[in-house]
Amino acid sequence: MYEAYRGPVFSTALRLCGRWAEAEDLSAEAFLRAYRALCGYGPERIADLRPRAWLLTILTNVWRNGLRTAARKPPPGPLEDAPDPPDPAEGVEDAAARHETGRELAGLLAELPAAQRAAVVLRHVTDLPVAEIAEVMGVPEGTVKSHVSRGLARLRRLHHDQEGGGAR
Repeated sequence: MYEAYRGPVFSTALRLCGRWAEAEDLSAEAFLRAYRALCGYGPERIADLRPRAWLLTILTNVWRNGLRTAARKPPPGPLEDAPDPPDPAEGVEDAAARHETGRELAGLLAELPAAQRAAVVLRHVTDLPVAEIAEVMGVPEGTVKSHVSRGLARLRRLHHDQEGGGAR
């Protein structure tokens, strides 16, 4: 299960939290909790699992718990995360542009409320269908659509403001 889902789980974690090291920790914790849970499941329950949705549910719960814990603690000092590993086939300019775009997107996503951020990331980064996102987030499909729509609208406004568009 780890080999099949480590990429989507890590990618989702990175988009949720915006920091490489924290995404690694979130992913590891999600897989650890999944492993522990599977040890207590019977064969019928394991057969009925939808692994991607189940793992992403665990991941988003771990992330939300971390947000709650962080809200009770003073923020740590700023740290620079390690950049993405370079793609040997990619030119230097392309790698720099990709890194800057990713950093800009992470900054914009960090401005969204947690529910909107999770919905946007699960829909447009992880490419989950609305029904699966509803299952992962534990909310109705209409709420997912609302979170995605409002999150995208806010991202557009934030991007417009960041590009010097100012207030509307």
